[in-house]
Amino acid sequence: MLDETISSESVSAEESLFSETTYDLADGELSAVEIGDAQSAETTIVFLHGWLDNAASFYSVMEAFHALAPQYHLCAIDLPGHGMSSNKLGSNFYLFHDYIDDIYQLMPNFSPNKRILVGHSLGALISACYSAAFPEQVSGLVQIEGYAPLSEAPEECVTRLREGVISRHQYRSVPARGYDCVKTAVRHRAQVNKIAPALISPVIERGIKQVGDLWYWRSDGKLKCDALYRLSPMHAKQIMEQVTCPQRVIIGDEGFPYLPQQCRELTENPPEVFTIEGGHHCHLEQPEQVAELILGLVNQTQQ
Repeated sequence: MLDETISSESVSAEESLFSETTYDLADGELSAVEIGDAQSAETTIVFLHGWLDNAASFYSVMEAFHALAPQYHLCAIDLPGHGMSSNKLGSNFYLFHDYIDDIYQLMPNFSPNKRILVGHSLGALISACYSAAFPEQVSGLVQIEGYAPLSEAPEECVTRLREGVISRHQYRSVPARGYDCVKTAVRHRAQVNKIAPALISPVIERGIKQVGDLWYWRSDGKLKCDALYRLSPMHAKQIMEQVTCPQRVIIGDEGFPYLPQQCRELTENPPEVFTIEGGHHCHLEQPEQVAELILGLVNQTQQ
């Protein structure tokens, strides 16, 4: 039994609205939660969560969006190594660009007519890169608390390489941490993410498992290792210049403060930026408002 932090009413509501699905990849499986039918809907909206979150990050937004526009197909996936999805095989340390390949394998399963990407944080960066590389597959893009792929000056590359390798050694040396109950895990994540426990609880429920007397994260521990390299700012700018579909960026007023300036600097045609109340997980704090902004973007793609 899960801790009382997760109410039975919210779980039963999710079970009645969402369907659990699985998609095959070349080296594993992606788990997803969906509303509607991909083949009969004119448009599919694909939701990509942030680092160490999972598909449950979008439950409340999807519910709010479905109430506004029930004719659309909605699908939120667990990225590889997250939630119910498979871990990457062997010593794969989740290089950022591998996610682009994962989404490329996933996309043929969705509406052949129109696809919209909605990404939060890491998911926002993945969505941007995918929209730039495969513009024929993406009709619209909504990014929440994220914009361009992470980049840094070339002078940082040796330090990045050193620290990345050391982080892998530390991962191999430190055992996984267990929690005595789900409530403790919820309280910990709520403190880290600076969000009310009730709002983050669905993400914890989907992202934790019991082994013996303790609870452990389902997410692959290798996800916490530092990257061995990052793109240069020029690379990031080139990618964002190639995003040609209608685009919106949603930020929390207590989220990442650098995002508005980044949106202005990295492209000659900056996207629409909307600021709402909340922190980095502002979509959990204001799901109805985020759903309305997503629908506004979807409506733009149909003009």
